[in-house]
Amino acid sequence: MISGDPQRRPSITSYMFERAKVGGQPSRNFVVNSLSLVEDVVYVGLGILLTIAALTLLGSALKTFVTAVFTHELHQQVIGLLDQILLIMLIVELLYTVQVSFREHGLLAEPFLVVALIAVIRRILVVTAEVPKLPEAGEVIFRHAIYELSLLTVMVLVLVGSLILLQRSRREQEQVKDAHAHKTA
Repeated sequence: MISGDPQRRPSITSYMFERAKVGGQPSRNFVVNSLSLVEDVVYVGLGILLTIAALTLLGSALKTFVTAVFTHELHQQVIGLLDQILLIMLIVELLYTVQVSFREHGLLAEPFLVVALIAVIRRILVVTAEVPKLPEAGEVIFRHAIYELSLLTVMVLVLVGSLILLQRSRREQEQVKDAHAHKTA
């Protein structure tokens, strides 16, 4: 604890200044610790906003579902509900990404790939739901939708392949670390 009255809690600034003096370069360490604190505050704020957004969308989706069931229009609302559910999943994955970034003080690729995969699948479902209407809209619009679906399909394959490679790489790194730990034990 900082010198002075033991009952009084130190301010964040004095605490960070005391921590900064330990490392040898007080001003540099103070700046680094200050920026780290700002980063943590921003991550907490993002987490709160994403939580509110996810809960609001969940309530809206639940209301839409209940209304569709009672009015016997669920079959007409399925695509819209699926779109809302995937948007909620996307926000929850973003929330997980913020949580991991807060905990690790760094960015991991895997959560971002999952968010991208959900976004691409969501877009595929929206475009696919519009395909029956497209022949009436004209050949050019129909062709563009087919190109978009083709590109989105390739993106799904690339994202899934990237996720698989990341998981394999992590598993191999853990095996190497375990083998090294057994040798030193």
